Order: sequence, then structure tokens, then C-alpha cells
Amino acid sequence: MEQSAFEKIYEVVKQIPYGQVATYGQVAALAGNKRWARAVGYALHANPDPEHIPCYRVVNREGRVSDAFAFGGGNRQVELLKAEGVEFAGDCVDMKQYQWEKPTY
Repeated sequence: MEQSAFEKIYEVVKQIPYGQVATYGQVAALAGNKRWARAVGYALHANPDPEHIPCYRVVNREGRVSDAFAFGGGNRQVELLKAEGVEFAGDCVDMKQYQWEKPTY
């Protein structure tokens, strides 16, 4: 049975290492379609298993967290990332230091 787009997105998000982040576009490309960035946002908002699918590790390309973070708002996303040692420069993740370096295809 073929995986749905959301299932593919969740599989990628599960691979983002502790203490690192990925962008919506990066997750979309790794899930199979670089145009799915908006779908990544929808999938993460509907995350059926936040304990095992770390959607808080996904940020926009500038390193900004989502104001609409589904599991406690943007401040909660910042708290979760900081708890993993991710540092912010102002209100953005330091992408040079913390972006997951898994290649996109």
C-alpha cells in the first residue's frame, strides 16, 4: 500500500535529530515533492502522535517558529527547542548551526 503524503512527511520528521531543525521546504523535498511545503504545515498541525513525531523541530527557512504551533503556540515550540539545546538569534533559530544537514533530493 502506498503511503499518503502526510505519512511520508511524518516519516521524514521522525528522522530529524535531537537538537536540530529542518525547514518546511526541506521536509517537503525529503518526503518526495519540494512543492509540499504548505502541506507539511497542514500535516504537522494535524500531527496524530506528537510524542513520536517531533513537529516542533520544523521551522521556516529563516528559522522562525510557527505562531500557530498546534501544541501550545510558538512559545511552546521555542521552549521545546531550547530544551534540546537549540539556540536562537533574536526570534530565529541559528540555522547555520542547527539545521539538519540531511541532503535534499
